[in-house]
Amino acid sequence: MKNSIWLFLLALAACSAPKSQESVKQEVMTIGSVERLDSALNALIPVGAKIEVLASGFEWAEGPLWLEEQQALIFTDVPTNKIWKWTEKDSLSLYLSPSGYLGDRTDKREPGANGLALDEEGKLILCQHGERQIGKMLASLDAPKPDFQSLVSEYEGKRFNSPNDLVFHSKGQLFFTDPPYGMDPWDEKELDFQGVFRLDTDGKLNLLIDSLSRPNGIALSPDQSNLYIAQSDPEKARYYAFDLDDIGNVISGKVLFDATSLQSESRKGLPDGLKVHSSGTLFATGPGGVLVISPDGKHLGTILTENGTANCTFDSDEKYLYMTADAFLMRIALK
Repeated sequence: MKNSIWLFLLALAACSAPKSQESVKQEVMTIGSVERLDSALNALIPVGAKIEVLASGFEWAEGPLWLEEQQALIFTDVPTNKIWKWTEKDSLSLYLSPSGYLGDRTDKREPGANGLALDEEGKLILCQHGERQIGKMLASLDAPKPDFQSLVSEYEGKRFNSPNDLVFHSKGQLFFTDPPYGMDPWDEKELDFQGVFRLDTDGKLNLLIDSLSRPNGIALSPDQSNLYIAQSDPEKARYYAFDLDDIGNVISGKVLFDATSLQSESRKGLPDGLKVHSSGTLFATGPGGVLVISPDGKHLGTILTENGTANCTFDSDEKYLYMTADAFLMRIALK
């Protein structure tokens, strides 16, 4: 019902006739608010910035990725096995289907792609739930087709759970997480842990961490010396920071911020996707929306989306933060 209401209101706003023949800027629907806990947040998010609703009607929007050449944002709808594209000019359009499961079962819960990234050649790399692999789309970004190459699908002969999120190092190494969220009850679980992995450019797969419960979102610090992991465990809703050596191995780790106590009926969501601003500040989805956390673990504030929020990303100039929150695509202006 809530999706139908939002779709109706969005359509109504889009179809409203201008009051004159002059060009009139279309009014944008807004939602939520920004909770400011530290004045340092004002240097990142302007005072008075509004959360804009760009599109709605999805089952669970995820994996936002900015495509600079196309001036477009693509994002996944995991349960429907689709990727959508949004642009300022053309609004919303279907980008790719299927995205994460290529079989013929129709009763899978979350078969689609989740996290998305671009490799050094500009190819789309996908965490594919249904295929339980990291896949590469062979077609170009301008003419997408569901034709994929599997980059990696197992560890020591055992299939992954369901790769969830990923990030590239400038050396071409791919770091990714493997919780079981994309698995169905009938899927055979072959690994007895939920890992954080690194895939090297020579194809070698390295297990970095096997001790986390529900490793989810993943990101690197601007200098790539720290690996951040969001843990979507309601009992230990945390963001971790791991020090990396020059090879990309984990040296040590710590809890950067514990959000367990922030969970409430009015603040839905767990640590999920996260991105790191060029300042080193983390924009991390979690209870209430998107938590803004300094590199030393101080909670500066929260972008309150009023919905469970899955992931976020910046455009190339960090002009906006785009957010996928339940059935919605949203954004907020940054400084």
